[in-house]
Amino acid sequence: MAFILNIETSTSVCSVALSEGEKVIFEKASFEGPSHAALLGVYVEEALKEAKAKGRKLDAVAVSSGPGSYTGLRIGASVAKGLCFGFGIPLIGIHTLDILADTAIRRQGERDMLYCAMLDARRMEVYAAIYDADSRQVRATSADIVDADTYAAYLEKGKVCFFGDGAAKCKSVITSPNALFLDDVCPLAANMASLSGRAFEEGKFEDVAYFEPFYLKEFHATIAKNKVLGNR
Repeated sequence: MAFILNIETSTSVCSVALSEGEKVIFEKASFEGPSHAALLGVYVEEALKEAKAKGRKLDAVAVSSGPGSYTGLRIGASVAKGLCFGFGIPLIGIHTLDILADTAIRRQGERDMLYCAMLDARRMEVYAAIYDADSRQVRATSADIVDADTYAAYLEKGKVCFFGDGAAKCKSVITSPNALFLDDVCPLAANMASLSGRAFEEGKFEDVAYFEPFYLKEFHATIAKNKVLGNR
């Protein structure tokens, strides 16, 4: 099984993990705010020392590829690419919302619902994607301005689980009885293990020279029905 260094810096949390298949060998994370520039190098150095102590060499580096914090993603991508160039190993990009979804689905374990991963942007804006219970996207990643109607089409058909650091601020506006909110789900390097291991086995690698994180800028607002009808 591949021995992979996983890096996650898309939010204010900075984390690193060593994994072998789905097994996490080493992990380090800071939840104390955006200090990626100071901490990431230290965490990576500790992970590499752990790998050396176990007599292992890295087979690949996996990095959270966004969306998320512009600065955080840039720092994570730069460190990951430097390691790949230095060690001559492949780079794996893992979509940040895929990490969230995989974590929530494993925790919740309910198949008869959809899963909406949300990353906080600003005000009532989120980066979001919707998944089925098999972690397949049923709605692609989008930048949403959240109101009561944003996910109404999905909530009318059944239960939807909302999670990620963008979900908490949506509780007051998403009031459907079919809405479930799962707390304390954030993208962590340790939760990348199954995704990065699978990507390695399938040969899904990035071009190290040209890889760029996925920056999502545009936001889409739902137009209120009274405005569509010309009412005031």
